[in-house]
Amino acid sequence: MKKYDPLLHCVINLTEELAQRQAKRADEEIAAGTYRGPLHGIPWGVKDWLAVRGTKTTWGASPYKDQVIDTDATVYSRLTEAGAILVAKLSTSPLANAARGWFGGRTRNPWNTEQGAGQSSAGPASATAAGLVGFSIGTESSGSIVRPATRCGVTGLRPTFGRVSRYGVMVVGWTRDKIGPMCRAAEDCALVSDAIYGPDGKDNTVLDVPFNWDATADVTKLRVGYLRSVFEREIREDPENPERAARRRQVRRNYEAALQVIRALGVEVVPFELPAIGAWRRLISGPESAAAFDEPTRSGTLNMMQESPEESNVVDRLRTARFIPAVEYIQANRLRMRLIEEMDDALGDLDLFIGSHTDFLISRDTRVTNLTGHPAITMPSGFFQGMPTGLHFTGKLFGESEILLLADAFQARTDHHLKHPTL
Repeated sequence: MKKYDPLLHCVINLTEELAQRQAKRADEEIAAGTYRGPLHGIPWGVKDWLAVRGTKTTWGASPYKDQVIDTDATVYSRLTEAGAILVAKLSTSPLANAARGWFGGRTRNPWNTEQGAGQSSAGPASATAAGLVGFSIGTESSGSIVRPATRCGVTGLRPTFGRVSRYGVMVVGWTRDKIGPMCRAAEDCALVSDAIYGPDGKDNTVLDVPFNWDATADVTKLRVGYLRSVFEREIREDPENPERAARRRQVRRNYEAALQVIRALGVEVVPFELPAIGAWRRLISGPESAAAFDEPTRSGTLNMMQESPEESNVVDRLRTARFIPAVEYIQANRLRMRLIEEMDDALGDLDLFIGSHTDFLISRDTRVTNLTGHPAITMPSGFFQGMPTGLHFTGKLFGESEILLLADAFQARTDHHLKHPTL
């Protein structure tokens, strides 16, 4: 097996023996005329939150660097059944609570190894962009698929909450965590999604909703909005950081060019705006993370994770969240229910809306829709100084087919997703 570039720091463990067994089996089956489908024989990597029996599952955190969990995550089992070959467990920030790196180093962006690859699904994004795997699996609670996918110039699908089983996966937020594919193209995301979605009898949040991806559907039938605030917001000069303002202007130009491509497809695009969201969202994420890591926080296990200044506040944040009253957590979830209703009203008869990352920060639509559970797909929209810029579509609940349809049509007219970094 070809070794990965250590400069990227995106691989925690190579699953060499497992991959060789699976590859041998795939070769034998295909030679005998037994074809499991489009993922048969395809090498893939998984964010090291997902348990695979007989391999280390480190969660990116040094206290767990030798941890082996005696179970298989449902997503892994389903991809194995589809014939895919797991070649690596990929890097993730420690317990999803630090964006800088993991115990082996900072995950690098293959487009510029002086930069990081994004949030906790940085490893899958980096490995996929670098061509180390055919596709990868990431997770998201509040931007951990869409942000690294944007930064690394790959196509990442964050499915609807309740679409994919989280059995055998580290939990950060029981009401927010989602699992999705990170690939070169939207069509690849559809193929992987078709293999992993649906109930398994082990994660009771998963609903039995069909996934009806049809690449031949009429894209002109889609009802599409665009975020007025992204398209019309004034971009001010930034004397302290002129490059930031220049980047935002280029992102805007790339966004406008993308809208022109979409309109040229015969799709009508109308203005759209999101409902407001308040600071109460932190009253949900903090307690859920603190509950997930309650025992190792109280026992002192996580103190071993303080390996760099960027990660030194992880335990402090988990401890601080314990002081949020239960009443406030419940009230925040009531406001969240109201936000879901407002989001449904705002979408109206639209199938999806178009947004854009204007900087390296999580966009407002990502914050809102992670709380409401809506699906989103992000893909490269162009470049600025050799770095990809992002465009993403957000659909109605369980509306993955619609956002995939438009993403696939957009990518058929553009070549941003076909470009590769030079390593």
